[in-house]
Amino acid sequence: MSSITAIDRKMYRAQARLLRALANESRLIIVARLSEGECSAGDLTRLVGLDQTTVSKHLAVLRAEGIVEDRREGSSVIYRLLTPCIMNFFACTSQVIKESR
Repeated sequence: MSSITAIDRKMYRAQARLLRALANESRLIIVARLSEGECSAGDLTRLVGLDQTTVSKHLAVLRAEGIVEDRREGSSVIYRLLTPCIMNFFACTSQVIKESR
C-alpha cells in the first residue's frame, strides 16, 4: 500500500470539511434547489420550512465551504450554486442507497 502524502492528507481534510457542510438534510434540500437556478433566501426559507435565522446559518455553512454564493438584489439576498458538479455526488449517494437496500 502506498503512503499518504501531506498533500493527500490536506485534500482529505478539505473533503471532510465539505462533507460535513453537506451532512444536513436542510442543506441538501437547499443545494438541490439551487441546482435548478438562483433563489432568494426567503424562498429557500419557505422551502426548507425552518425559521429565517436557522436557514441563514445553513447558508453560511454552505457559503464558507464555497458551495454557494450570494448577492444582494434590492432588499433580497439571492443565492446560487457555485459548484453544480456537486449534483454528481448526490447521484452517487443515491446509487449507494439503492444498491444497499
